[in-house]
Amino acid sequence: MGGTVAGVGITALGLGLEGPRGWAFRGVSFEAEPGSLITIEGPSGTGRTCLLLALTGRMKSTEGTATVGAAGLPKRMAAVRRVSALAHVPGVTDLDPALTVAEHLHERALLQRQFGDSWRGLLRPRAERRTDTQARIDAALTAAGLDRDSLPKGSRTAVRDLERLEALRLSVALALIGHPRVLGVDDTDLKLSDAERTEVWALLKSITEAGTTVVAVCSEAPDDTVKVSTAQEADAASASQESPETDGPETDGKEAADALAEAGRA
Repeated sequence: MGGTVAGVGITALGLGLEGPRGWAFRGVSFEAEPGSLITIEGPSGTGRTCLLLALTGRMKSTEGTATVGAAGLPKRMAAVRRVSALAHVPGVTDLDPALTVAEHLHERALLQRQFGDSWRGLLRPRAERRTDTQARIDAALTAAGLDRDSLPKGSRTAVRDLERLEALRLSVALALIGHPRVLGVDDTDLKLSDAERTEVWALLKSITEAGTTVVAVCSEAPDDTVKVSTAQEADAASASQESPETDGPETDGKEAADALAEAGRA
């Protein structure tokens, strides 16, 4: 990514999120060093996406605390958003199927330059800004392992023509353009073959080796990661409900859906 990124450590103590329909997740505790690969493991519907959004400052937890670098959650959500980025999160980072790979990349680089970088960068000569933009894009693509030349129409390939793994790599590349210190990736192993899942884990590990802390949602995590199981926490949260009508998986899905629009804006 054009140099080593200084990742941040993440800790959580009794973290939970309760909404109008019950607990999305509860009792989450873990500690991870900077540059760790943190895996949120569990079946779909156990609060995985909600926990990912909470740890990256996009959803406000209602119980317990978490620390991302020097920023405490839930009080300093904006500070956490400034050092984190999301990829492959349905309803938040959806790719436009009609746009090409090049259009997505240049749009993200332009937004990063206008809203994410120092104002001094906007004062540089146009040629220098153009060179920097292309360097950012090239570095992000390399880090995400997306080879434009291997695509059907190169950079002019529309998103609708990408394979699932290629789309995931593109989403990761877009997130990496801003050089985040924390990268959150949802549904890392959804509808992928065993070989493709191996590729994804190799990709995420390479990103952590470059310094970025990665938080990845999955159904089954590799052994050499900081595992956070939402399945166990969902069982505990479900057992604590007074009403037997409260259903954990349904709660998570509805709570996530209610919060996705707000998370996207954040």
